[in-house]
Amino acid sequence: MGSNRIARISEEVKKIVSKLIKHQLKDPRISPLTSITEVEVTNDLRYAKIYISVLGSNKEKENTIKGLENAKGYIRKEIGKNLKIRYTPEPIFELDRSIERGVYISKLIDKVSKRDKEKEEENDHEQ
Repeated sequence: MGSNRIARISEEVKKIVSKLIKHQLKDPRISPLTSITEVEVTNDLRYAKIYISVLGSNKEKENTIKGLENAKGYIRKEIGKNLKIRYTPEPIFELDRSIERGVYISKLIDKVSKRDKEKEEENDHEQ
């Protein structure tokens, strides 16, 4: 199957599930600060790995995953309603920690550059 088609289907699944999380899922466990970072649909269209990012504590992330797992059947049904394809992919939710890692690395870079700047200023004062 063409990779272009898979990419389009992945993007459509991302839109559908994003809308469901924002407007239709009423589970209190699902954090309102949940976003979908990426969706990967397998070539046979059987599974859709949905990477989510949750802004909040580890407990909120855990609860959001549990809430989404609980709503998996409803989410799959809605994907099937909105996508006219032979097989409706089964959603698999994964926590995306790339944003957290990016923030952590950014903080490390800031810390190192600040320390370098301080050393530079010390050297300037000594001369």
